[in-house]
Amino acid sequence: MAFIHLENRRQGIDMAAEGQGTAGAGGRAALAARFATNLDGVIENLAQEYGLSPLEATRLLPPHACRWAAPERFGEIMEDLTGWGAVLFLVHTPSAIVEVKAPVPPGTFARGYYNLHGDSPLGGHLKAERCVAIGFVRRPFMGRESASIQFFDCDGASMFKVFVSRGADRTLDAGQLERFEALASRVTEAAPAPAAQ
Repeated sequence: MAFIHLENRRQGIDMAAEGQGTAGAGGRAALAARFATNLDGVIENLAQEYGLSPLEATRLLPPHACRWAAPERFGEIMEDLTGWGAVLFLVHTPSAIVEVKAPVPPGTFARGYYNLHGDSPLGGHLKAERCVAIGFVRRPFMGRESASIQFFDCDGASMFKVFVSRGADRTLDAGQLERFEALASRVTEAAPAPAAQ
């Protein structure tokens, strides 16, 4: 796999760290204080409320709730996901939240995209070269434990998220959670969090 414009993507982390709103350092401090007592909430909503990008808001999660992988691990992570079974694939934009529960199909890199192929209901083209950070997030969401892999772009926005699925009793799938932890341990052990400004 060849990543193009790696330096530009690294600079994107720094640019995204400055936040998209007007709160700046005050917003970062306030959200960090909130996370010290309450990790729950929709990251995109919290980011907007505190004047930050979703990447910056996620970076404020404590280390036990979020570990970081370098964007160069994109293909490796996506390939591992093909063996997990049906996961919840989520895209959150200002206008829509789209969720698909399906297996992640195999993919290949071409022209800056990671192209999903196969018989899964999930398909499409992911602009891999825009990815600057990948977070392995484990925190409460709406009062329940959640585990997700979150991909962020050079604008500090969420590209997409892949959640460990839930069983009929709403608990996390034990096999997928084990795969999540194994993958996180493999790809994040030497990866620092994106630098704050």
